[in-house]
Amino acid sequence: MTHAALHTRICDLFGVEYPIVQTGMGWVAGARLTSATSSAGGLGIIASATMTYDELRKAIFDVKDRTDKPFGVNLRADQPDIDDRLDLIVREGVRVASFAQAPSKQTIARLKDAGVLTMPTIGARRHAEKVAEWGVDAVIAQGAEGGGHTGSVPTSLLLPQVVDTVDIPVLGAGGFTDGRGLVAALAWGASGVAMGTRFLLTSDSTVPETIKHIYLSKTVNDTVVSLAIDGYPQRVIRTEMVDELEKSSVLTRFPKALRNALAFRKLTGTSYKDLVTEGLSMKKHQDITWSQLAMAANAPMLIKATMVDGRPEVGILPTGQGIGVIEDLPSVAELLERIVGEAEATLTRLGA
Repeated sequence: MTHAALHTRICDLFGVEYPIVQTGMGWVAGARLTSATSSAGGLGIIASATMTYDELRKAIFDVKDRTDKPFGVNLRADQPDIDDRLDLIVREGVRVASFAQAPSKQTIARLKDAGVLTMPTIGARRHAEKVAEWGVDAVIAQGAEGGGHTGSVPTSLLLPQVVDTVDIPVLGAGGFTDGRGLVAALAWGASGVAMGTRFLLTSDSTVPETIKHIYLSKTVNDTVVSLAIDGYPQRVIRTEMVDELEKSSVLTRFPKALRNALAFRKLTGTSYKDLVTEGLSMKKHQDITWSQLAMAANAPMLIKATMVDGRPEVGILPTGQGIGVIEDLPSVAELLERIVGEAEATLTRLGA
C-alpha cells in the first residue's frame, strides 16, 4: 500500500494513484506515452499544439483504446480551432485540459460547466493568483530549471510562494526526476510533481533512440536559456545550431523562420487564412513583434527536426536541467514504481 503522504489532493482531483503528471510535450507526448503514464498510475497528457484536429481526435481514441484511466490534453488557447478542440475533449470525456499559457475566463467557465478540469502552467506568483481568481482547478508552477519555455525563478523559491498564495492544488515542475524530488515538492506544500524530460527519456517515448542518447550524454551544465529560438526564454541543450541562432541577427533569422512557419502550416493543414488569424491573435494577446511571430511559428519545426526526424544538426532539443542526473531509459511503469519507492524510502528515513 502506498504511503499516505503520497496520496494528495491531486490524486483525488484527477482520479490517479500517484501525484505524478507527464507534461504535454510537443511532438513527444502522443498516445503511447500518455496511455503508458495513465496506465502506470500517473496522469498522462497528450500534446495537441503540434497536432491537427484529426490527429488529436485519433490520439484521444488511441489512448482510450489502451487504457481506461484518466488522462489530459494540452491545448493552446489561441489556436484558430480551439472551440472545436474544446468540444472534442468534452465529448470524449477527457479529464484534464492543460495550457502552457492561461486560457480565458470564458474557456475556464466553459470547461468547468462541462466537468473538465483546467490546469495552466505558470512561472510567477502573480500569474497563479490571476488564474486562481478565474477559477482554474490546479496549476503547475514551473521553475527556471524546467525545459522549453521557462521563467527565471528557481523551483525552490517559486513553488513555496505559489503554494502560500492560492488554495487550489499546485504541482511543482522544473528539475524533478526522482522520488526524493517528489518528497521535496510535498515538503514545499505542493500536491505532486509534473515532469517532461524524465518522461521523454523512457522506453515508451517515441523520440528516436539517437536523440535520447544525446540527452543521456549531457550534464546539468550543458543547457542554455535562449531567446533566439522564438523570442521567449526557452531552455534547450546547447548545440551548434543553438549557438548559430544566438549569433545571428533578427534580419538573418527572419527569412528562415518565415520559411519554416509556412512549412509548419502545410504539415498541420492550416490554411493561410487561419495562419494569419492565429498570427494576429498571438500578436494582439502577447504583444510581440512580427519577427517574434515568425520565430514562434518556426519553433515547432525546429523541435520536430529532432523529436520526430532525429536530426539534431538542424533542430533544437528542449530540456530541463534535470537532464544531468538522468542515466537510463526505463519504461514508464518502471519509472513510476521507482519514483514511488524512492519517495517512500525517503519518507521513512525522515521518520514520516
